[in-house]
Amino acid sequence: MLVPAMAQDSLHTIGLDETIISANKFEENKKNIAQSIQVINRKQIEWMMPQTSATLLEQTGNVFVQRSQAGGGSPVLRGFEASRVLLVVDGVRQNNAIYRAGHLQNVITIDNNILDRVEVLYGPSSTLYGSDALGGVVLFNTKRPQLSETGKMTVGGNAMVRYSSAYGEQTGHADVNLGFKNFASLTSVTASRFGDLKQGTERSADMDSLGLRYNYVTQINGVDSMVANPDPEKQIQSGYDQIDVLQKFLYRQNDKLTHQVNLQFSNSTNIPRYDRLTEYRNGKLRFAEWYYGPQLRTLAGYRLEARNLNGLVDEVNVGINYQMIEESRYQRNYGNNNLQARIEKVNVIGYNVDGRRRMGRHELIVGLDGQYNDVKSEAHNRNIKTEVEAPLDTRYPSGGSKMMYGAIYGQHIYKIVADKLILNDGVRLNYVDLNAKFTDKTFFPFPYSEAKQQHLAASGNLGLVYMPAKDWRVVLNGATGFRAPNVDDLAKVFESAGGGMLVVPNPDLKPEHTYNLDLGIAYSSGERFKAEVTGFYTWFRNAIVTDKFKLGGADSIMYNGKMTAVMASQNKATANVLGFNAAITVGIEKGLSLYSTINYTYGRYKGLNGVEVPLDHIPPVYGKTSLIYNRKNFTGEFFALYNGWKKVADYSPSGEDNLVYATPAGMPSWYTLNIRAGYMFNAHFGAELAIENILDRNYRVFASGISAPGRNLVATLRARL
Repeated sequence: MLVPAMAQDSLHTIGLDETIISANKFEENKKNIAQSIQVINRKQIEWMMPQTSATLLEQTGNVFVQRSQAGGGSPVLRGFEASRVLLVVDGVRQNNAIYRAGHLQNVITIDNNILDRVEVLYGPSSTLYGSDALGGVVLFNTKRPQLSETGKMTVGGNAMVRYSSAYGEQTGHADVNLGFKNFASLTSVTASRFGDLKQGTERSADMDSLGLRYNYVTQINGVDSMVANPDPEKQIQSGYDQIDVLQKFLYRQNDKLTHQVNLQFSNSTNIPRYDRLTEYRNGKLRFAEWYYGPQLRTLAGYRLEARNLNGLVDEVNVGINYQMIEESRYQRNYGNNNLQARIEKVNVIGYNVDGRRRMGRHELIVGLDGQYNDVKSEAHNRNIKTEVEAPLDTRYPSGGSKMMYGAIYGQHIYKIVADKLILNDGVRLNYVDLNAKFTDKTFFPFPYSEAKQQHLAASGNLGLVYMPAKDWRVVLNGATGFRAPNVDDLAKVFESAGGGMLVVPNPDLKPEHTYNLDLGIAYSSGERFKAEVTGFYTWFRNAIVTDKFKLGGADSIMYNGKMTAVMASQNKATANVLGFNAAITVGIEKGLSLYSTINYTYGRYKGLNGVEVPLDHIPPVYGKTSLIYNRKNFTGEFFALYNGWKKVADYSPSGEDNLVYATPAGMPSWYTLNIRAGYMFNAHFGAELAIENILDRNYRVFASGISAPGRNLVATLRARL
C-alpha cells in the first residue's frame, strides 16, 4: 500500500500498543509512556507527498512551521523554536554549536523520501536527549537495510517522480536494497529542483497587498536595476535545487551482534533569503543580493547493536559519528559592488552508549553520550567588478570556537500494576564546556582574547500512566528541559547597532531551563471512535535576552573613536507558556473516517522592565481536519489546514515574530481546502494526485517572510520492486 490505513494520521489516533523508539531509545509500547508522542510512519510520509521534511511536519496539523524563504522551514513545538527544539537523525543530534535562537532551515537537509518514520516528542525531553530539548524533539529515522529472509540474494527498491505546480517542483528519487543472509546494503538518491514559488491570487481585504512582488533586482549592462515583475504573485528569486544521498551497510555477525554504517550527504545550490530581498529602503529595494550559500550536511556513523545478552544489561546500542556542516551568507546592498561573504564550517564528533535491563515489572535504561563541536568562521568582502577581496569581520570568533557536551542518564519504567498503573522516572547530569578565541581584533578591539563557559546542568522527569479501564487512559507527566548557551548565543553579535551599542561575550551565561507539567486524557473505542486532550503548562526560567552590561566595570567603552554602550546576552527573563492539543477520530463506516486536531498555545514573559509582554515564537491556534476514504487499492482524502489570527497586540517586542513581514494589523487567519487521491495499479506501480489550496487563497503563515503556495497541483508516480 502507498497510503495510510484509517486512523493512522496522527499521534492521537495510533494504537496504544504501537511500538515507538524515541521514548527511551529502545523499542517500547506507547501505552507505557507518559510523554505525548506523535508517530508518522512510512505510508503516511508517502501519502502526504511533501516537498521537504518541513512540509511533512506541517501537514500533520500538529507541528507549526515558520519560513523565511522557500528553502526553509523552522518547526515550532509548544512555542519553542530553532535551538530550543532538538532535531535527531538516526540517533544523532543535529543541533550544533551555531544553531541560532531565531529561525532555522536545517530540517530541509533531511530527505523525507528515505524516511522510515518520524517521532515527535512534545514537551521537555532533556532526560534522554540533553540540551536544546525545551519544546520537544523531532526524531527522524531513515530506512534500515533489509537482510534476505531466504539466504539468497534479494533485490528491492523504490522509484518516484513528482511534480508540483506552485513550487515549479521536479523531484526524482530512487533507492535500492541488496539483501544477503548476513549482509545488506541500502542506497538512496533524491534530486529536487524548485522554481520561484507562486502565491495564491484570491486575497482577502485583510491581506491587502502583503506579499505581492512588484519589483526585483537584476543587473542590466553590469548595473543594479529594479525591474517590474509582470506577475506579482510569482515570488521571484525564491527557487533552489537540492540533492540528497544516503548509503547504509548492515552486517549481522551472529544472533546477538549487528553492525551498521550510515553515510549521508545533502547539498543545495544557493538559497535566496527571500524575506530580505523584499525589504525596501528610501523607496528602493535594500539588497541586490542576499542568499545562503550551498547548505552542506554530511554524516558518517557507526552503530553496534547487541541483543539477548546475559549480563548486567539485556541489550546495548553503541554509536560513534562524525558530521561536517557548512553554512554561508552572502549579501550585497543595492548599488554597492561589495559582496559580503561569511562562511561557517562546523565539525562534530559524537558518541553514545545506551543499555536496557528488564527485571520483572521494572525496566531500566542507562546511558552516556557526548559531542564535540569545532567551529571555524571566515569572512571577506569581494568587489564583483574587480574581483578584489578585502577582509571582513567574521560572524563568529575568528580564532575558532569549541564546544563539548558530556552526559550520563538513567530512565526507569515501573509497571506498578500491569496494564493499569505505570510509573516513568528519570534523571540526567550534563557537563558543557565552551571556548571561543578572538585572535583578529581588527574590526572589534576587545580587551580580551577568549571567552569561556563551563557548567553543570541537571534534568529529570516523573510521570504516571493510569488506565482505569480498557478504553481510558489518563497521564500526568512532569519534566524539565535545559539548553546550554552555544557559540551563537555567546559570541555571534559583535557589531555596533547603529553605532550606539556593542554586544560583547558574557562568560557567566547559564543554561536556560523549562519546568513542564502535562495532563492528558484519552478515550478509545476500537477503531470506531478515539479522542484525546492534552493540556500543558511550562515555566521558562533563565531565558537569554540582550541587556546592558559592564565590561571591566565600565558600562561604555571607546569603540571606533567614540564611547559606545556595552550590551551582552544575559539570563534575565522568565516566561510562562501554556496550551492544549485536542484530537478526535470517528470511524463513520468501513473505510471512511473523520479526523480533526486543534492546537492552542499562549505565552507571556516579563520584560526587562518587569512588564509582562507576549513571548516570541507563539503560533496562533492551528490544526487540521480530514475525511479519509480507504478501499482496496484506492485511497482518497479531503482535508483542511487552518490558522487563527495573530493580532499585533500578541506579537513579541523582541522582533523575532517578524511583524515587518505582516500586515499592520498582524497576520490574518486562513484556511486551505485540499484533496488527494492514490491508486495502486498492481503490486509494483501506483500514482497519486493532489490539489492543494483548491480555492487559491492568498495567505502567509505567522512569522514567515514569504507567502504560502497558491493552488498547487501535485502529481506523483511510484514504482517498487
